[in-house]
Amino acid sequence: MNPAEAAHGPGLIGAFLNVFLFGIMVAQAFYYFSTYKKDRLWIKIYVAFLVLADLLNSIFDIYWLYHDIIINFGNLDNLAIAAWPLAADPAMVAIIATFVQLFFAWRVRVLTNSWWITSLILVTAFVSCCGGLGVAIAIHFVKYYENFDKFDQVGTIWLISTAVCDSAIAISLTWHLRRHKTGFQHTDDVLNRIIRLTVSNGALTAVWAIVDLILFLSIKTGVHLALNLPLAKLYTNSLMSSLNSRAGWKFTTKSDGADSSRATGQPAKSAAMPEFLHLSTAAATHQEVMVHVESHEMTDVEVDRKWPLESRSGGPEVYKTPDMV
Repeated sequence: MNPAEAAHGPGLIGAFLNVFLFGIMVAQAFYYFSTYKKDRLWIKIYVAFLVLADLLNSIFDIYWLYHDIIINFGNLDNLAIAAWPLAADPAMVAIIATFVQLFFAWRVRVLTNSWWITSLILVTAFVSCCGGLGVAIAIHFVKYYENFDKFDQVGTIWLISTAVCDSAIAISLTWHLRRHKTGFQHTDDVLNRIIRLTVSNGALTAVWAIVDLILFLSIKTGVHLALNLPLAKLYTNSLMSSLNSRAGWKFTTKSDGADSSRATGQPAKSAAMPEFLHLSTAAATHQEVMVHVESHEMTDVEVDRKWPLESRSGGPEVYKTPDMV
């Protein structure tokens, strides 16, 4: 096997996926900042931080390949050594994944009001972060690809805790939302959309991490890098997809809802949508409709209160009451 094919071939595929998903992340971030202008300041800073972290992650991955394949072209000894930009990748993945998992942990806490589920997510997210940083440190000191099996335990802890954390997020949100279905079609349609989005967000990253773990343990070459390098982008894209999908969680299909959304610059919100999904600083506005009801009362009129009108054409006399004046 060509020395470059062992690690740099899968790494090149992973870098392509990384950059491709980063482009989607940038597009989602642009849509977010142009659409949700009234979101709280901390969530805007949070999204900006993730965009910057994703950018650095892509730069490190590209520089790693450029350093090994272009700068050291023909240097076979260099192909057997892992450069420091490769060691930076698991560290960046762990940091980005942890920040995303903490955000979803906050959502789980607000929605379910369950401390033990939130604690499970926080503990596994912390273990996952430590595992990713541990792999980064191990790569820096081990250096040679052929000796990467020395830190299999650390990598296993990292990926397993990541999968457990993501699965707990998806299962807890899905279970809670299914319990709160109302029986009304429009409300249940919104909840079904949130459930599908929740499952795809947590389940996709969990399955991706499990497959990455299987390749890491079963194949001693760098095949797992094809899945490991774009892992951070899956987390950020899942988060941005969740934030940007708030615009579609509404009941009304009438034009007045769309006009209101365009007028305020903020997507229309459903009254049944959980408050933790709003994330807006603008106070909720309540429209009031004043209805004037005119009442009519029918009363009996005494006969002696009427007087005759002139008879026309010799016809019968017509009587007019005071109420007819």
